[in-house]
Amino acid sequence: MSAALESLLDLLDLEQIERDIFRGTSRSAVVPRVFGGQVAAQALVAAGRTVPADRAAHSLHSYFLRMGDPGAPIVYSVDRIRDGRSFTTRRVVAVQHGQPIFHLSASFQTYEVGMEHQADMPPAPDPETLPTAAQMLPRYADVFTDPGVMDRLLEARAAVDLRYVDAPPFASVGESREPRSQVWFRTNGKLADDPLLHVCMATYVSDMTLLDSVLLAHGRGGWAVGDVVGASLDHAMWFHRPFRADEWLLYDQESPSASGGRGLGQARIYTQDGRLAITVIQEGVVRAPRD
Repeated sequence: MSAALESLLDLLDLEQIERDIFRGTSRSAVVPRVFGGQVAAQALVAAGRTVPADRAAHSLHSYFLRMGDPGAPIVYSVDRIRDGRSFTTRRVVAVQHGQPIFHLSASFQTYEVGMEHQADMPPAPDPETLPTAAQMLPRYADVFTDPGVMDRLLEARAAVDLRYVDAPPFASVGESREPRSQVWFRTNGKLADDPLLHVCMATYVSDMTLLDSVLLAHGRGGWAVGDVVGASLDHAMWFHRPFRADEWLLYDQESPSASGGRGLGQARIYTQDGRLAITVIQEGVVRAPRD
């Protein structure tokens, strides 16, 4: 296991300070605020720790309310909304400096046998044939106006092996493309056999690239390049089938719409053998920088 992955696992191992109240810290991000995927993953950890182990997370719906301060702890307060015969519902509010910065509702379910069908996995190359972040990012060092961005990107991706199928948005600034993007990802090391941990790790990664397809449609390079100002607004996930975040997962993303200063991304995450594991939808603020 890489040192970066160990650090990320420590980040997700929240401190319990009271019944249904947890505290977490933050790590550095590409932009000077708390990474949204981190807050979502930590909130899901907090919710999951109040739920019986035989009930797996099957969905989450969340809103990003305020920019998080990476230098301050985050307190997660869990409300036990419902404990039913098959489903459990939790609400989590993340607070910093006395104000809510994030709100999450999550639902958990006991295992059931039921009807089965799924959308087919789209074609994608073998992830082992694609360049790693360390191999790919230096090729585009000249597009980053801030020389420290590449180092921060490499640091942010050190715990997760994330490989683009096609060139990322910052590699084709000014060139509009079809609003679709694919990446393969897995953690840089094996994880424990805890289903909640794998779900939370996928939640963390899901916020890294989902709005790429919005940028591609408009020839924008993104936050790392500085030709876009934006932030996540809301994020929803549905966990359909068991998966491991330490094995290759295909993140197939597209943007059906952008309007009103907002862009919508939707995606499906497949296991390497073709099982549909997760559906993700996110909307974010996507604006050109003001003069």
